[in-house]
Amino acid sequence: MCGRFAQYRSGEDLEAQFGASFDGVWLPPRYNIAPGSQLLAVRADSAGPRTFTTLHWGLIPPWAKDRKIGYRTINARAETVAEKPSFRAAFRQRRCLIPSDGFYEWQATGSGKQPYFIARRDRQPFAFAGLWETWTDLANGERIDSTTIIVTDANAVVSPIHDRMPVILSPSDYRLWLDPGLTRPAPLQALLTPCDPAPMMAYPVARRVNLPAQDDAGLIEPWSAAAPNDWAPGHD
Repeated sequence: MCGRFAQYRSGEDLEAQFGASFDGVWLPPRYNIAPGSQLLAVRADSAGPRTFTTLHWGLIPPWAKDRKIGYRTINARAETVAEKPSFRAAFRQRRCLIPSDGFYEWQATGSGKQPYFIARRDRQPFAFAGLWETWTDLANGERIDSTTIIVTDANAVVSPIHDRMPVILSPSDYRLWLDPGLTRPAPLQALLTPCDPAPMMAYPVARRVNLPAQDDAGLIEPWSAAAPNDWAPGHD
């Protein structure tokens, strides 16, 4: 799964990396994005331009009776995303890229779950494969654009920590993934595989990342076994 990640890259860097414009959209740098938060994503409209937008993490299908379903739809499994009622329409028509400077996974140990930060060795951002939908609250007319992150089997870097990981797309696949005219599942499904582990690294970090209220650059600093690490033993 993917339950926490970071987005702290500057807007200029992101525009260059993803060939997209912000057009007034902005969120502060964040090091501990949790489900239910707003996040940055890249979408393309029918004319082709890519733009950054903000989306609610936890996809709410248009047919949902209320927004609570979003608690169960932060991730979509690559193996079933094309058929699941919550995701199949978005998979064909509403795909997005979710920039990430790295993500967290937890390894079970004898002393509790140990968080790891997983990033590129060169510190360039990942692009998670995402889907988005628009839902309208019939009670008050509020419109919510929401998203999910597609997950697949872990690669060789992540598998010692967790058995699943986000689908990370190569820059050469961005155009295909964002193409609103492509609705056939087969070429899209072919992209939903574990990424090359060679550019990736993983290292332990302090357990205070377990609390979503903690959000600072110190969270991604390597943790030493000699340092205290019992600040927040749980993981929600």
